[in-house]
Amino acid sequence: MRDDCISVSNIQRREEKMNIIKKTIDLGNGQIIEIETGKLAKQADGSAVVKMNNTMLLATVCAKKEAGENVDFMPLTVEYQEKYAATGRFPGGFFKREARPSEHEILIARLVDRALRPLFPDDFHAEVQVQITLISGDKETAPDALAALAAASAIAVSDIPFHGPVSEVRVSHLNGEFVINTPLNEIENADLDLIVAATEENIMMVEGEMKEVSEELMLEALKAAHEAIRIQCKAIAELTVDAGKTEKRVYCHEVNDPELKEAMHKAVYQQCYDFAKQGIANKQMRAEGFEKIKTEYVESLNLSDEELAAKAFMIDRYFHDIEKEAMRDMVLNERTRLDGRKLDEIRPIWCEVDYLPSAHGSAIFTRGETQSLSTVTLGTKLDEQIIDGAVIEGTKSFLLHYNFPGFATGEVKGNRGLSRREIGHGNLAWRALKQVIPTGPENPYTIRVVSDILESNGSSSMATVCAGTLALMDAGVKITKPVTGIAMGLISKGDKWAVLSDILGDEDHLGDMDFKVTGTRDGITACQMDIKVDGLSYEVLSKALAQAHAGRMHIMDIIEATISKPRDDYKPFVPRIVQIEIPKDCIGAVIGKGGEVIQKIQAETNTIINIEEEGNVGKVDVASSNKDDIEAAIEWIKGIIAVPEVGQVYEGTVKSIVEFGAFVEILPGKEGLLHISEYDWTRSASLENLVHEGEKIEVKLLEFDDKSGKMRLSRKALLPKPEGYVEPEKAPRRSGDRRPPRRDGDSRGPRREGGERNHLNSGGNHRR
Repeated sequence: MRDDCISVSNIQRREEKMNIIKKTIDLGNGQIIEIETGKLAKQADGSAVVKMNNTMLLATVCAKKEAGENVDFMPLTVEYQEKYAATGRFPGGFFKREARPSEHEILIARLVDRALRPLFPDDFHAEVQVQITLISGDKETAPDALAALAAASAIAVSDIPFHGPVSEVRVSHLNGEFVINTPLNEIENADLDLIVAATEENIMMVEGEMKEVSEELMLEALKAAHEAIRIQCKAIAELTVDAGKTEKRVYCHEVNDPELKEAMHKAVYQQCYDFAKQGIANKQMRAEGFEKIKTEYVESLNLSDEELAAKAFMIDRYFHDIEKEAMRDMVLNERTRLDGRKLDEIRPIWCEVDYLPSAHGSAIFTRGETQSLSTVTLGTKLDEQIIDGAVIEGTKSFLLHYNFPGFATGEVKGNRGLSRREIGHGNLAWRALKQVIPTGPENPYTIRVVSDILESNGSSSMATVCAGTLALMDAGVKITKPVTGIAMGLISKGDKWAVLSDILGDEDHLGDMDFKVTGTRDGITACQMDIKVDGLSYEVLSKALAQAHAGRMHIMDIIEATISKPRDDYKPFVPRIVQIEIPKDCIGAVIGKGGEVIQKIQAETNTIINIEEEGNVGKVDVASSNKDDIEAAIEWIKGIIAVPEVGQVYEGTVKSIVEFGAFVEILPGKEGLLHISEYDWTRSASLENLVHEGEKIEVKLLEFDDKSGKMRLSRKALLPKPEGYVEPEKAPRRSGDRRPPRRDGDSRGPRREGGERNHLNSGGNHRR
């Protein structure tokens, strides 16, 4: 006891000397979050450790002192990594060490990036790197809900300028109640699962999935999440004060010319406004028109080449700002869009299914200048994706991949690997569609949807959802309901605001919100929202959700007019999968030693067989594009697990001929003895000239020992008994007769009276 006291005292003195600061957040229901700074990674500009239960995240932030030349954006990099040692595991693979980030880690990094990025000052362009590391993990506490809190805490104790604090929580709707930071093992049971990021005043980011919930329930979930986030933001603000970091570095990385800026505004603002008002739908024509306005203005300045080179960057930046202002004012004043649409109008849509003749399912979905060509491939359980993360393990049988090549926007861009944006957009579409994918016997397949974006002018992830729905139905996958998606935008200025349906790329870039909503006719299945403006009210969110619902229903009508339900059957070349159940103790017999039996079945029937243990049974999936092959494999498997029935007649195969008869296989792997005396009513000295190995022969099972597996067969019992047939007399055994001693290894059974061998004991899976 005394040693413990001394130890605690020493720790306290050491922490005071190190200036370690701690904050405790109580979210209720036993949820305690601890924030600690000043102990680890002290050479970073800011560092913090966040702990909940046994899950601990270390977050660090570093910023360069100066920005690069001619940088007009926020060069923020967010990295998230889960250390396998944090959960007491070894990494997979040959090198046995953490390598490039997994999709799971990239998605968490994106969540943090989207929460932080809008809160850096507009004129701050120095490179910033945030790194978050899972250093301890448990099986109940999901680290993704704590990652933004850790990052914001690290920034809070640095002198990097930031309009925070900001934090993040998970909110789920579970058993009729909203739960904050839901335990990992309960998330699958929730009918709503969202990650929400917010400041004390405003929601900044939302990402999640739902099981066809209403717009009203989603709004209530956002309010519940915001209440918990406010508590965390207050703790972060206190941490900043305790760390003495209320004064931030003074940065301004922009070189400005106020006179040039004002002159440009007077010269081109009205031109931009009037041009935007024309409502040109073609993206390239619209871009060329704005570029012409800028070019004519630059020419009017009569600058020398040296002067133009010095001012070119400022001119581009000022023109971008003026174009943005003019477009936004035009929408708010005229209540019309850049492409001439009304605020709630959806771009023209056309769809087509079964476009690719060799794909298991395919569809084209085109909305305005955004187009997705999607395919569906159906595979077996062997095609499932294996998830081997530090925290999350398992398999995934529904996959969705999103590809965005450069030509989709008319750019020259090399395909040098998957971008984080492609991973994020694909994950959103996957969340949207996974809610309607059938499970169990209705869907024995592993399903892969691939969306290739061939054109893009906004909402390509939502085009993926629509094209994916069409392709799944074209493939014959029995989805429960079609899903559609739409991207909503917002433009606001003062007390004016306008919610835009089905936004263009320009409206996303120049607007204040990108709010993607997907769902069926009965409710929302997924959403993703990024907000770039302060003061977004729940009134605006409610309006956006209602307008999104109307847009989704319009798109749903078009999709159902193209294909109203999944095809009744899969296409002829799609591999069929038939599932049967076998007793658990028969799995080994079907697989065989070293997989010998199952490999033989697959090779000879041209099938793919997968066996999984589930409870007290084995689930056997047999896959092939040929129905006869599947039936042959199933019959083979049923034969292996079948129990021979006494009195049953079997068509067997002669496997070997021996001195006293022949061994006949009546079921796969099950042989019995056809004794020479049971071949015919006429006695023969040998069967060698009567039957041959490999010959098919009908036999009747006379005896079966279920313990040893030995069987006695008869062909004679199936033949009519000859007239006047007399049973041969058995020679009496004389007193004193002695049976010759059995040799070691003699497999013959004990002799019966009269010298006949016991047929039952001579059989049983014996092969010479």
